Amino acid sequence: MTADRVRKNTPPEINAQIDREIAGSIRYFAGLDNLEITRRIRELDREWDVERALEANAAALGITGLVLGVFRDRRWLVLPGLVLPFLLQHAVQGWCPPLEVLRRLEFRTRKEIDREKYALKVLRGDFTDLHLSAGGSPTDRAEAALRAADVWNG
Repeated sequence: MTADRVRKNTPPEINAQIDREIAGSIRYFAGLDNLEITRRIRELDREWDVERALEANAAALGITGLVLGVFRDRRWLVLPGLVLPFLLQHAVQGWCPPLEVLRRLEFRTRKEIDREKYALKVLRGDFTDLHLSAGGSPTDRAEAALRAADVWNG
């Protein structure tokens, strides 16, 4: 799976930071009402994952280099000549030089985004077979939701 290859090819400290941010988000939303949780889930539905950002940046740079190469100076054609092999390398290996930059800019994999979204849905009570103790502390509820998300996320 691509998401696993991206995490495998991302420095551990970046993965750990992303995991901490997800856990922090779940702890924060565990103390809020369902309306706020729903708002956050909608934000997550619109969040660009690292694959989308990589593809969009490669396309933009490729088109820019092609247009400038055709209308300005042929030397601009080197830009798509550099970008496209990076995109191919990412497709084959799950890594390319821009990947670490995008990960440092906090672009997450779809699996990481879905982990947060699933945990929020657990907090919101979307799953009838997963009841979190309403009397538990927000931290306890958050930890239980993250465990459920990890089971679902595999």
